Amino acid sequence: MREIPTNNAATRSILITGATGGIGAELAKRYARPGRTLVLWGRNAERLTQVATLCCARGAAVITRQIDLTDGQVALDALLEDDKRASLDLLILGAGLSDIKPANATTEDPKKVLQLALVNYTLPVTLATAAAQRMISRGQGKIVFIGSVAGFYELPFAASYSSSKSGLACFAEAARLDWGRHNIKVTLIVPGFVDTPMSQRLKGARPFLVSAGSAARQIMQAVAIGQAEYVFPWQFRVLRIVERLVPQFLRKKILLSLKADQD
Repeated sequence: MREIPTNNAATRSILITGATGGIGAELAKRYARPGRTLVLWGRNAERLTQVATLCCARGAAVITRQIDLTDGQVALDALLEDDKRASLDLLILGAGLSDIKPANATTEDPKKVLQLALVNYTLPVTLATAAAQRMISRGQGKIVFIGSVAGFYELPFAASYSSSKSGLACFAEAARLDWGRHNIKVTLIVPGFVDTPMSQRLKGARPFLVSAGSAARQIMQAVAIGQAEYVFPWQFRVLRIVERLVPQFLRKKILLSLKADQD
């Protein structure tokens, strides 16, 4: 496993939500090293133990928490408790849910929409705000949001998912402007298709697919240099430039023509 320098000796304590997912687990393993504390949150207890064991083997001190991020108050209390224990330098908000409207349905499932909104938007911005409050009192900190290129588009078959990522991007930009005055760096990561269990549920092509390991390396590099926003792979950065030339009526027509499904 190739090491990625953090360029910040002060990064001693890192909390990662979604640490049992593909990208979160890879980040945990690559950030693990002697003298560093990792606070790992995840839903899957068995997978959480596996990731923690690997991180401990690389010399890190590890604190794990099995948690349901649809319970906002529990999650907020947990963040404050873990920050008291570990004085977080870096918060990576990687937990997320995805959903696609079934082909035979007229709308998404309202219950799934509620869960997705809580996990993808409400909890990340709440936890980030709580962490920023504590970091500001200490004089520094880094907060990382994991968004999605889906946030660039109004996807008719995934309205709740695309809008949650769009909202997250808006919050990240606003928070960056506000908290930057207090030496809190905010980074928005905007990945395309990453080869994780979440994307493997999708039926059909996954263009420009990257591995979870490659995604983790690129994320760490962006965080290390304090990049405000990082879109990958590069093909999606090119698409962002090209799409600005597309008339609005044609954009809507293209979006309405898109089809997707999942297992």
